[in-house]
This record gives sequence, structure tokens and C-alpha cells, in this order.
Amino acid sequence: MNAKELALSLRAPLTFRSSLRFPIQSRESRRDLVIGALWLFVPVVGWLLNMGHRVRVVHRMQNGQYPWPAWGDPAELLKHGALTFLGMMMYGLPGVSLACLGAWFNLTPLMVVGALLWLAAVVAIPGYMSHYCKVYDPREIFDPFRALGRVRQGGLAYWKAWAMVVPLMLLSFAGLLLVGVGFNFTSVWFWQSAAFSFGTVFTQTFDLDARK
Repeated sequence: MNAKELALSLRAPLTFRSSLRFPIQSRESRRDLVIGALWLFVPVVGWLLNMGHRVRVVHRMQNGQYPWPAWGDPAELLKHGALTFLGMMMYGLPGVSLACLGAWFNLTPLMVVGALLWLAAVVAIPGYMSHYCKVYDPREIFDPFRALGRVRQGGLAYWKAWAMVVPLMLLSFAGLLLVGVGFNFTSVWFWQSAAFSFGTVFTQTFDLDARK
């Protein structure tokens, strides 16, 4: 990897500024962002392709490669996006189901338990994403207890990443002011920033970029 070309790598200190700048740090990264935004005009498939794109970018960085351009082989991107999305569904389904049942039967305790389970799922998901990126092993996705254990090992650095991701998410909604279409671009920017933030934490914590 050419260090001069990649100003912000997964070994860079994680700051709000580095998370904000990561997706727009080079001509290639900006081009990929625009392609991702255009793909979002294709329902479902475009979203999954963007997910797969983020997986590939982190994978390349973990393996010492320059990450962009990363839109080649869309079938592979779709596979990575679908697998990681299935993991999200599996993690979130229990909490969402309980919350819906609680709302249906007007049982507040059930809604509270469902909401807490859903929050636990949101917290756990970054715990498998970066490890899946390393070698594309699906077993990394479908083990919520392992994912939560990695979150615990991430410690304060993990919560620091969340402290950056949340305001970046809020900032991305500014794209709605640009006739709504701008949100395609700002949402792709946000998700790439989030992937960089959590990828940095887990790559550094577990040395996922180590050469064997």
C-alpha cells in the first residue's frame, strides 16, 4: 500500500476529522462514493451492493492493498452485502419481534425488553463486521456471543467510535435539504465513515491487518 496515496488507513488515530474525511480523501474514493450514491436509486440491490463495497474496502486495507476503486465484480459485492445483512436481520429480529408483540398486546414490559434486545443487536453488529472483512468467513457473522465479546474487548475505543458515528449520522441528514437526492450521497458517505471508524477500532484491537 502506498502510504502517500492513502492518507487515512486503519492504523491512523481515530478522530472525528479522520472519520469525516475518510470517504473523500482521494479522487478514487470520491468516485466510488458517487457510484455508490447512484446505485442507491436501485431499490434493495443498490443498498446491498453498497454494503458489499464497504466490506471490500476494509478487507483490502486489512490486507495491505489500496482500497479503491472497489466496484468491480458486483456479484461478489452482492454476496458480501447479503450475508452481512442477513446477520443484521438475525441479530435484530428477536428484539423487533418482542417490541411488536408488546405493542400489539399493549404490554409495556415486553416492549422495553424488545427495545433493549434491539439495542444489544445494534451494539453487537460492528463486532462481527470487521472480522468478516478480514477473510470473508461467514462463521464470523452468525455468532452474536462472539460479536458481543469483541465489543467488550474493544473497550473505550469502541464507544469512542460510536461517539463519532452518531453525530456523523445526524450530519448526513443534511443531504435531505438538497431536494432529497443529496441524501443518497451523504448516506453513502456516512456508512463509509462508520465502516472506517469501527474497522479502525477492531483492526487495531485484534491486529486484523497483521501479516502471517
